[in-house]
Amino acid sequence: MIRRIRRPLAAAVLIPLAAILAACSSGSPTSPSSSPTASSSSGSNTISETGSTLLLPLVSAWQVAYGALNPKALITTSGTGSGTGIADAAAGTVNIGGSDAYLSSADTTQYPGLLNIPLTVAAMNVNYNLPGIKKPLNLNGTVLAKIYTGKITTWNDPAIAALNAGVSLPSTKIVTLHRADSSGSTFLFTSYLNAQAPSLWTASNVGTTVSWPSLPGAQAETGSGAMVKGCGAIKGCIAYIGVSYATQVQAAGLGTASLANKSGQFEQATDATITAALATFSSKTPASGSQSLVNGTAGYPIINYEYAIVKTTQPSAAEASAVKAFLTWGITTGNTSKYLTPVNFVPLPGNVLAIAKTLIAKIS
Repeated sequence: MIRRIRRPLAAAVLIPLAAILAACSSGSPTSPSSSPTASSSSGSNTISETGSTLLLPLVSAWQVAYGALNPKALITTSGTGSGTGIADAAAGTVNIGGSDAYLSSADTTQYPGLLNIPLTVAAMNVNYNLPGIKKPLNLNGTVLAKIYTGKITTWNDPAIAALNAGVSLPSTKIVTLHRADSSGSTFLFTSYLNAQAPSLWTASNVGTTVSWPSLPGAQAETGSGAMVKGCGAIKGCIAYIGVSYATQVQAAGLGTASLANKSGQFEQATDATITAALATFSSKTPASGSQSLVNGTAGYPIINYEYAIVKTTQPSAAEASAVKAFLTWGITTGNTSKYLTPVNFVPLPGNVLAIAKTLIAKIS
């Protein structure tokens, strides 16, 4: 599967580590003696990361905690979308590309020498702006595909009503929101549409950038934060937003749908349902780390590994050492509840953690 990658519309936001250390209020960082990597990145080290806005809140928290262990390190991070993260890592303009989307065989052919390192496990929500609807609406891939292709245009459509018995649905027009930038969130959402409704949403229109049907009022937003803000401003909107923005979603008054998995069960994204879905996939994760976790038979149906896309060969031995130390810390100390709970992620299972360690070891 080839994912079309292009640069985002919004400028990157760089966050120097020194500037945010003083603002950290998430509790005392892990002491240096408890981290095997704390002394391995001694000296002045710069690590640059760009990409996924879904991953950004976690990477930002890692910046602060890891920097407390490595005061001479400078980590910059930029929420520009997964497609840009992949492209920048491939071009060598950054050390790490953050991505919600895995590298397919076509991607590795297009971008040779890239590693696809699982970091943690996330999920994608479908949110909506329908004041007065208190109970989470049930939605599935078929209904969502019909909404995003203009076949369903109002919230009281019979197809939606059939999934939500007893709910008084308004006749409000549906306004679709999608990502304008090259986004792993788009890849996850369109993967779900294709998995559940392949005749309505074909595999050729699955990717970080896709051809969205032209629908009345449809809006394109750059970044996860803009999706929250945009949907919050439009009554009747529907959007797909990563779980790391759940607090902002709640503050904006948006509803969160219960989505149907392959077995037809409607689930909310929780630690338990993400873990249940992960259990059906993780044992099959290949040595490359590249795997779709969408539309499982159990648990929540849109989950994913968050990835660090890294060139095997870094510009210098010092940079390679710094990147390896940071990523090793991230998948171990950084994959604990202290960092994952605030962003609603869950840790890598043991076998995938081993795969990630093996991939990190290849960086030179």
